[in-house]
Amino acid sequence: MKFIKKYSAGILLTVILAYVSMFISDLIPGKLISAGVFSLLLGMAINPIISNYNILNEGMSFVSKKVLRLAIILMGATLSFSQVFEVGKYSLIVMTFTLFAAFAGGYYLGKLFNMNWKLSGLISAGTGICGGSAVAAIAPTIDAEANDIAYAISATFIFDIVMVVLFPIAGRYFGMSDLGYGLWTGTAVNDTSSVVAAGYAFSDAAGNFSLIVKLTRTLSIVPAVLVFSFINERLNSKHNISNAKKEKIDLKKIFPWFIVIFLVMVGIKSLGIISASASTKISIVSKFFMVMSLGAIGLKTNFKKVSKSGFLPMLHGFIISLLVVVVSFMVQKFMGQI
Repeated sequence: MKFIKKYSAGILLTVILAYVSMFISDLIPGKLISAGVFSLLLGMAINPIISNYNILNEGMSFVSKKVLRLAIILMGATLSFSQVFEVGKYSLIVMTFTLFAAFAGGYYLGKLFNMNWKLSGLISAGTGICGGSAVAAIAPTIDAEANDIAYAISATFIFDIVMVVLFPIAGRYFGMSDLGYGLWTGTAVNDTSSVVAAGYAFSDAAGNFSLIVKLTRTLSIVPAVLVFSFINERLNSKHNISNAKKEKIDLKKIFPWFIVIFLVMVGIKSLGIISASASTKISIVSKFFMVMSLGAIGLKTNFKKVSKSGFLPMLHGFIISLLVVVVSFMVQKFMGQI
């Protein structure tokens, strides 16, 4: 009863927000804008109204942290290690270069623009890995502010909308094959809904290739979370100096155990224990929980604080996204895929 009294109001609000967002997303032709983005934006719009109601805080915090991690874990049941090999060695080569470009480029641009490293890192992760899912997975491991999370997701989302329109046109202009275009879209477009929209706009075969590459790309969330966890703890230890000695990094403390469960789920799916129909149902639940979580993050985000981040972080996201698009294209051209 105490749990219900403490958390129910906030949880119920995120559930309602998720359903409304999914309804709006379904109204958009081709679902060009995902329900998660709508949920985040609607939550931010409602924030000034609900921020004074403390009864909602515990529930929203529970969804933005606990439910979010559950959504990531369930996502593992939709992936399998065999998918990595289905698209061949080319996809792994291209992803290696695009991930390096996103994180290396993001790091130096963040330094140049004098940006908060957490915001810079989240934008790079969203661009290099898989949009909002990567941002949401990494955020709790580095204690990111809700404002930074919202900004990072918004930055990748805006560029995604542009790419959905331009990618099919560019693919036909360059005379790309279904495989080449699928690799390009799967490695350069961020959000899954945008990958689907851009991929199938070219051809059904290209859409299938792009979706497999995108799901494979999602697996890079695991090393990214581990690296960011370590960096965050390392930086925190520098601020806690005792007797001129730095505190030792507690790996047990920083290790994101939910990622281990995520990998277990991927392993189970790879072994065929989870049927295709069960995986589809789990995927639906996972996506709904993710929409709820992004809504909770939006509800906790003050738009005025986000706007204070200024133009440079948005420019940072634009440059990194463009860099990933160009690198993916050039690597495939070098390999003779284009």
